[in-house]
Amino acid sequence: MEPKEETLATIPEEEEDGDTVIPDVENNPKPTTKDNSSDSSDASDSDSDSDSESEDEAKQSMELQTLQYQLSNEPSNYDTHVQYIKVLRKMGEIEKLRQAREAMNEIFPLTPAMWREWARDETSISTGPEALLGVEKIYERGVSDYLSVPLWCDYLKFVQEYDPSICEFLPDGISKARNLFERAVTAAGLHVSEGSKIWELYREFELAIFCRIDETNLKEKEKQVQRIRSIFHRQLSVPLANSSATLLAYKSWEVEQGAVLDVESSNLDGISSNVALAYQKALEMCNARAHLEEQISRQDLSDSEKFQQYMIYLKYEQSSGDPGRVQLLYERAITDFPVSSDLWLDYTQYLDKTLKVGNVVRDVYSRATKNCPWVGELWVRSLLSLERSRASEEEISTVFEKSLLCAFSTFEEYLDLFLTRIDGLRRRILFSGEVEGVLDYSLIRETFQRASDYLSEQMKNTDGLLRLYAYWAHLEQSMGKDMVSARGVWERLLKISGAMLEAWQSYISMEIELDHINEARSIYKRCYSKRFTGTGSEDICHAWLRFEREYGTLEDFDHSVQKVTPRLEELRLFRSQQEFKSLPESADQKEHSVKKTGREKRKSDSNISYEQSPAKRQKNAPQKPKKVHDKEKRQVQNLAEENEGRETKQTVEEQPKEQPIKDAVPGRTKGFTDECTAFLSNINLKATYEDLRRFFSDVGGVSSIRILHDKFTGKSRGLAYVDFIDDEHLAAAVAKNKQMFLGKKLSIARSNPKQRKDSSGERAPTEHAQSHQQTGNAGTSASKESSIETSKQSRGRGDSVQLKGKNTFAVPRNVRPLGFPAIKPKTEEGEDLKPKSNDEFRKMFIKKD
Repeated sequence: MEPKEETLATIPEEEEDGDTVIPDVENNPKPTTKDNSSDSSDASDSDSDSDSESEDEAKQSMELQTLQYQLSNEPSNYDTHVQYIKVLRKMGEIEKLRQAREAMNEIFPLTPAMWREWARDETSISTGPEALLGVEKIYERGVSDYLSVPLWCDYLKFVQEYDPSICEFLPDGISKARNLFERAVTAAGLHVSEGSKIWELYREFELAIFCRIDETNLKEKEKQVQRIRSIFHRQLSVPLANSSATLLAYKSWEVEQGAVLDVESSNLDGISSNVALAYQKALEMCNARAHLEEQISRQDLSDSEKFQQYMIYLKYEQSSGDPGRVQLLYERAITDFPVSSDLWLDYTQYLDKTLKVGNVVRDVYSRATKNCPWVGELWVRSLLSLERSRASEEEISTVFEKSLLCAFSTFEEYLDLFLTRIDGLRRRILFSGEVEGVLDYSLIRETFQRASDYLSEQMKNTDGLLRLYAYWAHLEQSMGKDMVSARGVWERLLKISGAMLEAWQSYISMEIELDHINEARSIYKRCYSKRFTGTGSEDICHAWLRFEREYGTLEDFDHSVQKVTPRLEELRLFRSQQEFKSLPESADQKEHSVKKTGREKRKSDSNISYEQSPAKRQKNAPQKPKKVHDKEKRQVQNLAEENEGRETKQTVEEQPKEQPIKDAVPGRTKGFTDECTAFLSNINLKATYEDLRRFFSDVGGVSSIRILHDKFTGKSRGLAYVDFIDDEHLAAAVAKNKQMFLGKKLSIARSNPKQRKDSSGERAPTEHAQSHQQTGNAGTSASKESSIETSKQSRGRGDSVQLKGKNTFAVPRNVRPLGFPAIKPKTEEGEDLKPKSNDEFRKMFIKKD
């Protein structure tokens, strides 16, 4: 039998005799076998076992090195941290294991299971009061991260077993234990399905104290009886699962104290009316929540379905109006969905409205930003929460600096953070006398400077950057009392975003509000000749005229008119030229469509002759067609060449005009066929490619993502195309239609683009033109006939019927086509088809005698 590998991974959760298995570390070698006589008989087995163990150790060592390398490159990889801790625990590397857990907890909150595992490992190898105090700190950190009834139970059992003052029921120990039990009841006592475990441990502890009281000390015994009775009454008034069992336990205990009750039934006879009414109310509340508890506890639900069930449950609790129960349910939901930003936002918003306990709200915000550091709104709310609770400048500054290290999806989130920090500093300097000597305006100026350095390049020509600089200039003037610095702020903005009309207007507005008329006029003189988007150039000219009417003298007004009038005339001419340029293009397009319609009409008319009966075609055909002479041939050929040349040139010129229109569509390139593509709408405008990829991570198969942006502003239009590798993944993605995504209900449908026109038909005229040019240079009659045919066919391209052969376009059968040998028709009028001389014509009209 192979010896069991004694590492931290094999430590049992609880040992009946109180002993624990010690890992294989330096100060604790592997235990030797008790029966030395069996060594010789098992020598060969031990050798083979040692070989296999050495191989396992080598494999674990290689895996450990690989994980260390991965963590050095990607310290934020959650799964790598978990695997690294698992390998270290199996190898028994105690010191490295502690460091690995601490390193992971600096970046991520640990799950309740990981905290329980850590505390048990430390308990198994720790001795002495200091080591046990360290284990208590681990439990304290664990219960502050997430709500977990099993973790609280482990904590309560640990202190009762290992704390000497509690084990010996010393007054300090009893007080410490009761405080810890009250904390546990507050945190998890309202948990409908598991809260009774906390209450039972509490009762057992008080009963143990009752049993240790001397029988002669009646006063102390009576006091303890009342304490235990109070715990029973409190538990019976809370809607918990298995409340009937608690009622029977209470009745049994009261019988032991001398009461006469029926301990076999669940009736309330003999129980005080207050307790009975509270129990009935709690039972009704529990029954009302039984279905909701069952839904969130189901194992067959997907994460999204379970999340929706939590939302339904939360709405029900909020309608009941008990903040304690609402908060506990939020904590339960957070434990199951720790990285749901929407859930954290809802939770913190609820606490801000209803709960005024500053420490509790601050703790929740700290956990929220640790679980979802990529959500800028959580950091903004956290800073506001710290300000409400009158936190120190050092604490607020630490949180702000930590937020700047996070990766947000948009630069607007960074802007909100900077503005929130500046708002807080302004309020505390102006309205809070407590910190007047600690803070000054230089800190605000430094924050503005940092925001400008970080955001100016990325937010160039945006309203957000204008808002930042306008706020900065305002504070420089109002708080800093430095008008030169205020103007310097505006001048700095104009260097970055001088093409923004709003920047100039805001600068002018500040000067006018401060009654600096000459300075405002000088700004107008600088910007009236600049080119702005839309009608901005005209607007700034008219604004200058209005300004001089309201604030200037007659000479100032005349001077502005003298400057502005030629500028407005120049702009008017420029607009006219732009409109004129657009007119010929539209006229050409209209003419081209008319020509094309005419050609199609002629083509369709020619097809009618093929649908008619032979007799009718012969009837409609000309009875005496004339012979086409060489001169007429050349005229027809020249006409065909000119028509074909114009069509070829028009086709070539049209193609570059169409191309920019195709290319102007953002996110659409020639490489996408939209065969396995989902079309998304109602997307949050702040959504990024990574957000969409994360949303479809459970579906998989995403090959590319294309978010559509406005071609003028560059902002998202709330639309996107997501390409998948096959139809199976696409169908799974479409099934997520109407699900919530970044606070909005997403619409997903399969993309079904129109069938594209075959490109070969567009190239046909050019190819025919090239063929005609080559054959035309040969100078043969056949090339002339072929050119006529090509010209005719090019006019009728795109029709459903294609004519093949030589120049037979719209020619009746009784007319000899060009290029074919003369065939005399066997008719009586066959002679009339022969060309006649002038004398023959005269003879035809001379009346014979």
